[in-house]
Amino acid sequence: MHDRPTGFRRLMHRLEMDRAVTLAVLLRGWQFLGGAVSALLITAFLSIDEQGYYYAFASALTVQTFFELGFTIVITNTASHEWSRLRLDDNGCITGEAESLSRLVSLGRLVFVWYAVAAILFLVAAGLGGYFYLLAREDLGIAWHGPWLAVVGLTALLLWALPFNALLEGCNQVATVNGYRLAQAITANAAVWILLVGGGGLWALVGAAGARLLVDLALICHRYRAFFEPFRRPPVSGVIDWRRDLWPMQWRLAISSAFHFFTASLIVLVIFHYHGPAAGGRMGMTWVLIGALQAAALAWVQTRVPRMGMLIAESKYDDLDRLFRRQTSLSVGVVAVGGSAIWLAVYAVDRMGLSIAGRLLPPTATGVYLLAILAYQIPQCMSFYIRAHKRDTLLGASVATSIGVGLTAWWFGSQYGPLQAGLGYLTVILCVTLPWHVFLWRRCKANHFA
Repeated sequence: MHDRPTGFRRLMHRLEMDRAVTLAVLLRGWQFLGGAVSALLITAFLSIDEQGYYYAFASALTVQTFFELGFTIVITNTASHEWSRLRLDDNGCITGEAESLSRLVSLGRLVFVWYAVAAILFLVAAGLGGYFYLLAREDLGIAWHGPWLAVVGLTALLLWALPFNALLEGCNQVATVNGYRLAQAITANAAVWILLVGGGGLWALVGAAGARLLVDLALICHRYRAFFEPFRRPPVSGVIDWRRDLWPMQWRLAISSAFHFFTASLIVLVIFHYHGPAAGGRMGMTWVLIGALQAAALAWVQTRVPRMGMLIAESKYDDLDRLFRRQTSLSVGVVAVGGSAIWLAVYAVDRMGLSIAGRLLPPTATGVYLLAILAYQIPQCMSFYIRAHKRDTLLGASVATSIGVGLTAWWFGSQYGPLQAGLGYLTVILCVTLPWHVFLWRRCKANHFA
């Protein structure tokens, strides 16, 4: 009776599954399974053209990266260095070195204002830009106008909540934040399913955004109310100097983040525009499933970012490297195993002639994209390691990757289709992204920017 839990605990230990990672994996696992259920319901309750609009909405909303500009990464890494001298007491209040607390408060007050402005700009620019992009499509009788404007408004509020979450993660509250994100994913999926089954159509995306916002408010205004109390008042001593402490990393991430749109979302919009909503819907559904796998696998490294920052602040570089090697191996392994399972499932439904096969890319094209994200997982993990030093040497590699992927997505996607665009994507990752990131990671590891 006692061997089974002992064996289970050993397995969890070998897989580095502490509470933070477990919740992150549960979150990504739920997102993957929830996405699969949503895909089935979309197939059942939306026409193939409505499916195209559904995923075009999701891809178009990622233009928020042009306004967020990667600042959350700066917030998390900067906060983690200050948190090495702070902690939470039993009442959830921040205690520790006064100078570090003051610097943390100054960081928070700065980014809260920054994101408020970014959210307003996103609301105006994305709302109007997306509206006219969708308006340019042939009128298929799909009522998309109201859902689009509503989901843009809610997404703007979610954008404003991002720095609160990033600050908590940097202060090593990853486990609790991931727990709320799991609740957020469950409630968002429930909203989507209820609205799809109830005939809500594209309003399902609005319901999902509203559910996510409610959980964010519960985290910020209730669970961590005591944590955020000091941020109501100006810092009393030390402050974060934006030009010295944030700008050297931020401007690089801002450029990288803006270009990342071409890597993350352009391909769905290209296929939607040049080949119609039906083809865009197939590309979008496959892209979402693959993206969910990639995000799940990154949980092993992403949840360790605050710990990496604290080890760097304490100059414990051997511990840092051991931690990184373990987590990266696990992350890449998860993509390999999960990607194989996805491809086998796509191949099976295609061979059996099930109706859902017509809503996904064919097995060959799906396999190409799975190979691409497997190759891309290593550079993704390395970027967390490098940026944990509060430095970013990845600008050239990130921009080159985004331009390469964007150009191949546009040219091959517009002229041929998803398979050829995927081959271009894979080529850029193997020939540009992977070798460049390996070079930069090895250089960082050699001297830790000493």
